[in-house]
Amino acid sequence: MGLAALIGAVSAGASRIVAIDVADDKLTLAKTLGATDAFSARAADCVPDVKAATAGGVDHALEFAGSVKALELAYRVTRRGGTTVTAGLPPPADTFALPQVNLVAEERTIKGSYIGTCVPLRDIPRYIALYRRGRLPVDRLMSGHLALDELNTGFDRLAEGNAVRQVVTMP
Repeated sequence: MGLAALIGAVSAGASRIVAIDVADDKLTLAKTLGATDAFSARAADCVPDVKAATAGGVDHALEFAGSVKALELAYRVTRRGGTTVTAGLPPPADTFALPQVNLVAEERTIKGSYIGTCVPLRDIPRYIALYRRGRLPVDRLMSGHLALDELNTGFDRLAEGNAVRQVVTMP
């Protein structure tokens, strides 16, 4: 799950936000940040449950884990006519098996997004303004501080799913 994207969806006025993740603590955090629904990606019935809760699937599924399994799940919960967006970067050798008949018959779209398709000169001042108005509470994503010599520990925490955002402080 992309918690920053969830905050962005809330800020943009999305009326329904479905969070899916393997970590229960991140699903709990997602609910406090504005997710209207939360589902465990580990549950065998995740896809049918999401489709039942959303009357056929979500309009836009956003994948940020960098995992082919996560991308496949995102695609499977996207409704007919919907869009699946991936910003995750899986290992280069990983591939996504696309059921092409669904792509055409269900008029779905799959897109890639690099750095949120951000135009820094235009977007960063807007993000700062939203943050200052309390509409983009990215500080709620901070899960800890690290000293520079703890950098590898920080990467391990991210890989294990035990951290959201960590700030490295230097003396």
